Order: sequence, then structure tokens, then C-alpha cells
Amino acid sequence: MSTHRETSAIEDAQHRRQLLRAILASTIGTSIEWYDFFLYSTVTGLVFARLYFPRADPLVGTIEAFGVYTVGFIARPIGAAIFGHYGDRLGRKAALVATLLLMGIATFLVALVPGYQYIGIWGAVLLTVLRFVQGIGVGGEWGGSVLLSMEWAQSNRHRGFITSWPQFGVPAGLFLANLAVLAFSKMSGEQFLTWGWRLPFLFSIVLVALGLYIRLGVQESPVFARLVADRRVEKQPVLEVIRRQPREIVLTALCRTAEQAPFYLFTSFVFTYGVDVLHLDRNFILTAVLGAAMLSFVSIPLFGHLSDRLGRKRIYMFGATLVGIYGFAYFRLLDTRMPYLVVIAIILSLVPHDIMYGPQAALIAESFPGRLRYSGASLGYQLSSLIAGGPAPLIATALLNHYRSPTPLALFILGCAIISLVSTAMLKDHANKDVSNS
Repeated sequence: MSTHRETSAIEDAQHRRQLLRAILASTIGTSIEWYDFFLYSTVTGLVFARLYFPRADPLVGTIEAFGVYTVGFIARPIGAAIFGHYGDRLGRKAALVATLLLMGIATFLVALVPGYQYIGIWGAVLLTVLRFVQGIGVGGEWGGSVLLSMEWAQSNRHRGFITSWPQFGVPAGLFLANLAVLAFSKMSGEQFLTWGWRLPFLFSIVLVALGLYIRLGVQESPVFARLVADRRVEKQPVLEVIRRQPREIVLTALCRTAEQAPFYLFTSFVFTYGVDVLHLDRNFILTAVLGAAMLSFVSIPLFGHLSDRLGRKRIYMFGATLVGIYGFAYFRLLDTRMPYLVVIAIILSLVPHDIMYGPQAALIAESFPGRLRYSGASLGYQLSSLIAGGPAPLIATALLNHYRSPTPLALFILGCAIISLVSTAMLKDHANKDVSNS
């Protein structure tokens, strides 16, 4: 009996170590990939309109630059389908290594693209191709990161908290990207515009090497290992999940609307609105966004934890409601141009988002069985980037250009919140579901 208890204790200790390694690998890897993705987003509003579309009207140039930016979001569902297939066929770990490499190399190459004055429109073409590759990498990243953590967890009592850590990679990546741009934007305007903005992209290759080192040391998730042992790996997981669970895919995509679209207004479009419309200092806005990301370091795990205690859907719908209300206060505070009110508006902007984002990974991943989970969760998650996240800055810029008022932008955010509330209410609650069930 004593020997049995000792063996069980050793196995539990080994399992906990693997769980911690999986969480660490997912969180650090996701942080690096989102650093790459947000770096592009941040520089789009600051540099690309002038460097790659110099002959256009400033606002038209911004729209064109965000059009290239949107391509990355169009690619994300494609990446979800590609890596969802291989993640459910070959394993979570292999897919995650591939997505990190793809994202890292594409980001590094962005730094080498010449401006309009050297190769004309081909600079914008190359940016578009590399942004597409970035989108494919990010599209496959999220599902694997979440599942690697969730499927190493033995209990469903802490699933919301555990899966919130890969979500932690978003504010971490946002913080690193804005910090890098802030550091190099201390150069004179011409230096930053000519070559200074390229340095953070070059630096990304170092982070990718670190991420690969960590991810290669993690074992495959026990859920997928069991699927292989039982010979229950699905041959065509993407087609199968579309055939069996179209409702869950659509609802999980729509429930993200209030999280996706406002997030990119609060973290990317704010540079266009703040600098070009309100004539605020670029570095001032960068610093405020850094503050918002730092607050998310605490709020995302906190609300993931609360979803384990108070219910996944309850917390999520509360966050969606708050997003819809906050949009009006956000632009009202920005329009004062008073520094302390602008800082408050930007720093608090991500809290309603985080209330949704903390429990979101568990809410989506629990909706699909193990043998289809990578494909189903990835498709639902990334389709939202196509219908909400990607078009959001483009829609916001067009609304602002037409109405010359932020009120339609706040109404747009409210509409996104209503869509999320309705779709989340229709989604089944699987918070107590056994994720090892395949």
C-alpha cells in the first residue's frame, strides 16, 4: 500500500511538472508570436502609411495601410484550418513548433522590405505577403497553446485559470511590441521612419530562438497521446468538425465579436485617432497602451480564475456588457485631450476586454471533443478575426472619415457587444466537461 502511494505521489509530481512546463511553453511562445503580430499592428499606424503609400492623402494612406494589416486577419482562419488539421493528426507540440517558426521568419523579413522610394508599389506587395504568412502562423498558434495547457490539467476545477495563461501572451506581446517601438522612437523622426522601426522586427528572431528552445522540451499532451494509443486520431478533423459541429464553430466565432473588434480599436486604431485627429504625442499614447497591457497581466488570469468560481458564461457576458457601455466613455475621455483623462481612458480600455478574454479559451475549447478540438477551437476562434478583428480599424477609419465624429465608433462597439451577448447566451456551457473525453 505504501509503495502504491509513493508511486502515485511521484506520478502526480511528474504530471505537475509537465503541466507547469506546458503552461510556460504556451505562455512564452504565445507572447513571442503576439509580439510579432502586434509589432506590425503598432507600426502600421505610425509608419507604413507614410513609407509605403506616400502619394496618397494621409487618411487614404492610413486606410490603405490598414488594408494590408487586415490581410493578416484574413489568413488566420486559413492557418487555423491548416494547423488544426495537423494538430489533431500529428499532435499539439509539432504544430506549435511550426507556427512559431513561420511567424518568426515572416516578422524578421518585414524589417528587410524596402520603402516606396526604392521599389515602388512592390514594397506594399511584399508587406502584404509577409503579413499573410504572419496571419497563418498566428491562426494555428492559439489552438495548440491553449490545448497543450488545458490537456495537461488533471482537474476541470482550475481549467479557466490554467487556460488563461496562454491568453496572457496577448498583453505580454502587446507590452513588448509597444515597448520596443517606444524605445526606438526616441530617435529623430527621420531616423525612426527610415530605419529605426526595423530594429524591433530584426530583434524578433532572438525571441523566436528562445521560444523554440522552450517548446522543444515539452512532452505531447496526454489527451492526444491517448488518442494515438487508442487509434482514434481523426483522418480529416477539419472536415469532420465542420460537418458535426457547425453551430459551435459559428457561435464561438460570434461570441468573440465584442472582444475582438474593440481590442484593435483600443490598441491599434488609437494611434491613428490620437496622433492624426487629436494631435497627441505618439510616445504619450505608446506609454498609455503599455500601462493598459501591464494591467492585463493581472486581470486576464484573475477573470480566468473567477470563471472557475462563478461560471464561464456569466463572467463572459458581464464583460461583453461592459465593453458596449465603455465605448462611449472611452471616446468622450479621449476627446478632452487632457493627459490624465486620456491615460485613464486607454489604461482602463482593456479591462472589459480582459473580463471576456480570461475565460474565453476554456469557453471555446470545452465546446469540442479531444479528437476534433484543435480544429474546432481554432476555426471558431480565428473566424472571428476575419469578421471582427481585421476589419475593425478599417471600419473605424472609414466611419471617422465619413462622420468626423467618434459617436459612430462607440455605436459600432455597442453593436459588437450585442452580437457577443446573444451568441454567448446560445452557446452550451461545458465548464464541467471532462476534456479527456475524445
